[in-house]
Amino acid sequence: MFGQANVLAAGQAAFPPTVEDFYLPSILPWGAHDSYWFTKITAMVWIAVGVLIIFFLATYRKPQLVPTKKQWLAESIYGFVRNNIAVDMIGHAGVRFAPYFTTLFCFVLLTNAFAIIPFFQISPNSHIAFPAILAIISYVLFNYIGIRHHGFVKYFKNSLIPPAPWYILPLLIPIELFSTFIVRPFSLAVRLFANMFAGHMLLLVFTLGGFAMLSANAWLAPVSVLSWVMTIALTFLEFLVICLQAYVFTVLTASYVQGALADEH
Repeated sequence: MFGQANVLAAGQAAFPPTVEDFYLPSILPWGAHDSYWFTKITAMVWIAVGVLIIFFLATYRKPQLVPTKKQWLAESIYGFVRNNIAVDMIGHAGVRFAPYFTTLFCFVLLTNAFAIIPFFQISPNSHIAFPAILAIISYVLFNYIGIRHHGFVKYFKNSLIPPAPWYILPLLIPIELFSTFIVRPFSLAVRLFANMFAGHMLLLVFTLGGFAMLSANAWLAPVSVLSWVMTIALTFLEFLVICLQAYVFTVLTASYVQGALADEH
């Protein structure tokens, strides 16, 4: 973000920012035709995966009865997801899904947090591809669990045929089909994407707007300071959104798993 601001201040960038600002160039040294896919966004996803693996492996390498700070943090995160998401949404059977929900929560939280970390300042989830993949994984998970628990025929019968009079079933069945198998993964992906996309655009507009006003006219200098103050305030708001969206994505996934395990939907 600040790199873009410096370019703008030098008069080499357009304002306001556009959607094209989300399509970053390759960071690999060789030709663009071979490496266009490995951008800063891709690197951040791999960094998030590496950080989470190393953190949990290092934390539980030598667990102690009196936990260290790292062990306490890891146990607190797992305990929060297990008790407040898995068990609350699914019941005691949700404990077996707690490792996946914890991994999902931590991954979404960390990739969201890149949006306000210096030198990164953009979330991979501001690209629809990454939330879409996470939504597809959750979609496959709850359908697989439902089929395994009930059997193929009973699962789809429970999912598509609600307890209602027969004469309105021709209306309800398409609605249930659309809601369960299309809207759920779509809403999971779009909700996360839209929040992170909008947050990045707001921070970008106010940051670059301050530089634009400062370079346009000396009389606008006080207004440019106000624009940067708004950037700081929005950064704190974005932190709340980052945590909330990780929680909501995990809770919705847990609710879909609970629905898949229920005898009647």
